[in-house]
Amino acid sequence: MAQRSVEEEQPPGYRGLILDFVGVLTEGVRESIAAWALAEGLDADAWRRTLTTDPVVRRLYTELELGRLPQAEWNARTGAVLGVDGDNLMGRAWAAVRPAAEMVRFAREARRAGYTVALLSNSFGLDPYDPYGATGVWELFDVAVVSEREGIAKPDPTIYRTVLDRMGLAAASCVFVDDQPANLLPAAELGITTVLADGLPGTAGHLARLLGLDRGSPATEPVVAAGSDAARP
Repeated sequence: MAQRSVEEEQPPGYRGLILDFVGVLTEGVRESIAAWALAEGLDADAWRRTLTTDPVVRRLYTELELGRLPQAEWNARTGAVLGVDGDNLMGRAWAAVRPAAEMVRFAREARRAGYTVALLSNSFGLDPYDPYGATGVWELFDVAVVSEREGIAKPDPTIYRTVLDRMGLAAASCVFVDDQPANLLPAAELGITTVLADGLPGTAGHLARLLGLDRGSPATEPVVAAGSDAARP
C-alpha cells in the first residue's frame, strides 16, 4: 500500500502510528477460545495451558509465528495434543473474536488526518484461517508487517526496524501500541514512543490526545505499565 502524505494539521513530532493486532485491534479472544474449549469437552483453560506449558506445542507455535510451519500443519499437530479435530483448529477457536471497534475507528481517523498507520504483528498463520481478514482490519494500514512473512518476530529489534523502514519514518516520529510490555521495550530502546494497551477503556482516547486528534484535552505521558494477560492463541 502506498505511504500517505503527512498533512499540516498534524502536531509536530509524530507522523506514524504502529499497532499490534491481538489485544489492540481485537476483543473477545479469551471468551471465544474458552467457549470453543467447552464445546469440545475441554476445560476453559485448556488452550492457554497447552500453548504455554507443553514444550512440543510451544515449539510448534514459535515455528508458526516465524512462517516455518503452515497453519494447517500446526492445526493438525496441536489438535492431536489437545485430543480434538485439527481441521481449521485456529479458525474454530477464534470464531467469536471481533474487532475492537474503538481502536478501529481511531486507526481510520489517524489515516484520514494524514498519519501513516502500520500493523506490526506476530502472526499465527494466514491459511486456512486469516485472523486479520476475518476481523476486517487489513484495510486499516498503509504498511503491514507480520512475523510469518518476515521470518522474525517481536521482540526481535529487527522487525521494528523493518516496519520503520517501510513506513519511511524515523523512530522518534512514531507511536507503537502493544498489549505486551516485552514487545514495547525494544521499540522504546529504538526511540519509538510506546503505549500499553492494558485492556481497559480509554486507550483510543489517550492516543487521540497524544497525536493531537483530540483538540479538547492535552496528551498525558505514555507509559509502559504492567502487562495485560491477553488470551493469545
